[in-house]
Amino acid sequence: MADTSPDALLDERALSKLRWRCRRGLLENDLFIERFFASHETGLTVRQADALGILMDLSDNDLLDLLLGRKPLKGDLERADVTQVLALLRAQRPLTSSEEPA
Repeated sequence: MADTSPDALLDERALSKLRWRCRRGLLENDLFIERFFASHETGLTVRQADALGILMDLSDNDLLDLLLGRKPLKGDLERADVTQVLALLRAQRPLTSSEEPA
C-alpha cells in the first residue's frame, strides 16, 4: 500500500501524472517546469505535488508572472507549500541569451 502522507515521496505513477498535468501552452513556463523536474523529481513529496497542482490551475500568463516575480502570491495561493514550490521553480529560471556561458 502506498504511503499517502503529505511528506511521502511521489511514486512513479503519481510523478508521471504530475508531469503530464504540468504541460503548459507557453514555452517559457515549460522551460521553468522542465528544469524544476530535472532537479527535483526524485525528491518530490505529495505535499509539493499538490502545491504544484495548485499553481498549474493558473492561466499561463498568471503563472509566468509568478515565475518571473512580476506578481506576488495572493489570496488562496499564500500558503507555505505553494510558496516553497514557487521558490524551487524560480530557482530554475532559464538563462537569458546574455547570461549563457560562452
